[in-house]
Amino acid sequence: MLLPVARAATLASASSDASAPARGGSGAAAPALQGLADAAHSAPGKRPRICLALSGGGARGYAHIGVLKALEALHVPVDCIAGTSMGAVVGGLYASGLSAGELEQRLSHTDLSDIAFDRNERAQLPQKLREDNFAYPIGISLGFGDKKFKLPTGLVQGNRLFALLQNWTAQLPAEVDFDKLPVPFRTVATDLGSGQPVVFDHGSLPTAIRASVAVPGLFAPIQVGGRTLVDGGLVSNLPVQLARDMGADVVIAVNVGSPLEDPASLNSPADVTQQMVTILMNQNVATQKGLLHGSDVLLEPQLGDLSFTDFSRANDGVQAGWLATQGASQRLAALALAPEAWQAYLDTRHGAPELSPLARIDGIDINTHGHIPASYVREYLNVREGDRYDAVALNRELAQLSTTGDFESVTQELVTQPGPDGTARNVLKVDAHEKSWGPQFLLFGFGLSNSFNGQGAFNLQIGHRYPWLTPGGLEWRNDLVLGSNQASWHTELRQPVFDRFGFYIAPYAEYSRKHIDVYPDNASDRRATPLTAYRVDTALAGIDFGVPIGRLGEFRAGLNYQQVQYSPSYNVTSSSGRLFPSGRVSQPTVRAQLTIDQLDDPQFPRKGYYLLATNEMALGGTDNRFDEAYAKALWAASVGRHTLNLAAEAGMTYGDHRSNSSFSGGLGFTLGGFQHLAAYATDQFAGNYLLYGRATYLNDLHEFILPGFRTTVVGASLEVGDVWLRRRNFGNGPFKSSGSLFIGGNSAIGPLYFGVAGAPNGVWNLYLQLGRVF
Repeated sequence: MLLPVARAATLASASSDASAPARGGSGAAAPALQGLADAAHSAPGKRPRICLALSGGGARGYAHIGVLKALEALHVPVDCIAGTSMGAVVGGLYASGLSAGELEQRLSHTDLSDIAFDRNERAQLPQKLREDNFAYPIGISLGFGDKKFKLPTGLVQGNRLFALLQNWTAQLPAEVDFDKLPVPFRTVATDLGSGQPVVFDHGSLPTAIRASVAVPGLFAPIQVGGRTLVDGGLVSNLPVQLARDMGADVVIAVNVGSPLEDPASLNSPADVTQQMVTILMNQNVATQKGLLHGSDVLLEPQLGDLSFTDFSRANDGVQAGWLATQGASQRLAALALAPEAWQAYLDTRHGAPELSPLARIDGIDINTHGHIPASYVREYLNVREGDRYDAVALNRELAQLSTTGDFESVTQELVTQPGPDGTARNVLKVDAHEKSWGPQFLLFGFGLSNSFNGQGAFNLQIGHRYPWLTPGGLEWRNDLVLGSNQASWHTELRQPVFDRFGFYIAPYAEYSRKHIDVYPDNASDRRATPLTAYRVDTALAGIDFGVPIGRLGEFRAGLNYQQVQYSPSYNVTSSSGRLFPSGRVSQPTVRAQLTIDQLDDPQFPRKGYYLLATNEMALGGTDNRFDEAYAKALWAASVGRHTLNLAAEAGMTYGDHRSNSSFSGGLGFTLGGFQHLAAYATDQFAGNYLLYGRATYLNDLHEFILPGFRTTVVGASLEVGDVWLRRRNFGNGPFKSSGSLFIGGNSAIGPLYFGVAGAPNGVWNLYLQLGRVF
C-alpha cells in the first residue's frame, strides 16, 4: 500500500546535550543511552524498540552492510528498518531475511555497476544491436512520435536491478505486509506529480525498492498505483521520522549521502545539476537529523572519495560502515543483548510469509502496453499453465527479451486473483512496456580525423530505425553518412519469417560516393602528395536472407544488382593515352556474409573475438565483371589492466581472367591512416589485393579518467601490411610497417585517440582520431 506522508514542518531542536543524538567517535551520549540499557538486557517484550534509518547514497550505501555486520557482532538487535534509495536496497533485502554476511557475499560478488546501469554483456545482444553499437558509439537514442522528438525519461530503465531484487526475494509473495517480514520495513519514494513523500508499507517488496532508487534523470520513473514515482531521497534521504513512526524508541541513523563538491570542480551542466540535487538532499537530511533524540545514534561512515557511482569498491564501503559502528561500540553496548536474548531475537527472524515452493501458474496475462503483439512476448517464455512458478527461471527468459531493444522495461510477478468461479487463481502477470519515446528512433555517430601531414576529414552518421511497422515485426532501417570524403545512404526492410527470433528477409538499396586520393607507390615518401583523386560511385539494390547463429552472429546471403563508376578528378595525357583510367561496371552479383561478434566493446575491446567474411561473385559474362572476397578478424584478451588485441585483414578484388581486367584501376582496397599503417597518409596505398596485421597493447588508466570519458587508456601498436595490383605479386614482400603510441578512451561523443606513429626511412605522423576505427 502507498501512504502519502506530509513533510516535517519544523526542525526539532538539537541544542542541548540531553536531546542531541549520540555520534560515532565520542562517548558523550552514553549516559543518555544508559537509561535504556537495563531494558535492553531484560525480557524482549520490555526492551527498547530499535530501528535503523538508512540513507540513500548510491555505491556509498555499501557502508550499510558494514553497519549491519557490526551490529550483529555487537549483538544489537534491529527491530525495524526504514530505508531510502540504496538504503532501501540494503535494508529491504536484510528485512526479507538475508543476514549481513549473506548480503556482503552476494553484493560484493555481483557487478552492481552493470546491474544498476542495465548494462548487458554485449555478446548477448542480437547482432543488429551489436551493429548499431559499433556504428553509433555515442549511444543516444532519440525518439520520434506524435509529430515530436522525444527522449527516454531515464538513462536506465532498471530491468536488471528489478530482476535481481526478485531473484533474491523469490521466497516472498507478490503481495506481502511489510510488518510481517523478518524485520518490519518501510521505504519512501517521491510522487513526481505532487512532490510529496510516498511510503510503502506493503505490496511487492522489489517494486517498493525499485521506486525508492529511481534517481531522476538516471533511473526512469516507475508507475505504481496510478502514481509516477522517483527517488525518495528528494524528500527524505535519511528517513528518521519514518523510523519513529514505526514505533522506534531508539533510532540508529546511518547517513552515507554525498558531500558537496568544490564549485571549481564543476565542469559541465551535468555536474551543476548533480550539485543542485545534492544540495536539496542535504537540506532534507539536515531536517531529519534535527528529529534525532539524545537516545538515538547517528553514524556517518568516512567514505572519502568513494563516489555515488563507484560500485566497484564494495569492500571499501563495507569496511567504512564497520569502522563507523565499531567506533560507537561503547555507546551501542548499552543496547546489546545477552547471549540468550540474542539467540531468541535471531529466532524471530524466521517465519515470514513465503510463497509456496509448489505454487502453480493457473493463468498467464501478458501486456505490452502498445502495438507489439503479446504472442511475441509469449514465445520467449517456456512456462505453461500448470507449471511451477520459478521467478529466477522466468527472469532469465525475460532477460533475453529485454535485450531485443523493443522494450523499456520487462517485469513479471505471480499475483492471486479471483477466478470466474470465485476461487483464488495464481496468475503470472508479464508487463513488457514498449519504449515510450518511440515508435521511431534516431541514432548518431560522429567521426573526425586530422594528422600532421595536413590531412583532415569528418563525417556524421545518422541511423533511423522504425521497428514493428506491422504485427509481423517488419522493421525499416536507414543509415546515412555525410562526410568530407564520403557520403552514403542505405535503406532496408527487414521482415522476420518462420519465427520472430531468427530468420528474416531483407530487401535493400544503397548509394555511396567516395573520394580516394591516389599516391605514388613510394613508401619512403615523408610528405606524400596525391597524384589525383578518384571518385567512386556505387549504386545497388538487392535482397538478402538472414539466419542468426544464436547470439554469436549471423549469416546473410542474397542477390543484388550493382553499378560502380569510377573516374579521376583530374588526369594526365601521355602518348599512350590517359594515365588514370575511368570506367563503369554493371553486374548482377550473388553475395554472402558471415559475421561473428563476441567483443565486449567494439572500440576498446578487452575480451572476445570478431570475424567478418564476405564474398561477392558476379553473374554473367561481361568483360568488366569482378569478384571480391574480404575478411577481417580481431581477438582480444586481458590480464588485469593489460589488454592485447590482435587484428588481421585480407582481401581480393579481381576481374575476368580471360580479359585480364582489373576493377576500378586498382582502388579495391586501401591502406594508410590510423590503425591501418598509421604513419602514412589515409588511403595512401591502393590495390586489388590486401594483407594486413596489427598487434595493439592497451593499459587501462583506472586512476586517471579524462573529463568526459568513461575510460582512459594508453597504448602501442605494431602494424605490417601491403596492397598489390596484380595477383602474381600477391603476398610478395617486403611489407610496409608502422608503429604508434597513443592515448585515448571512450568519450561521451565516441572513441577518441591522440598519438604519434613512425615507419622506416624517417616516415612519421601525428594524428587525432574521433570515431570508430575497426
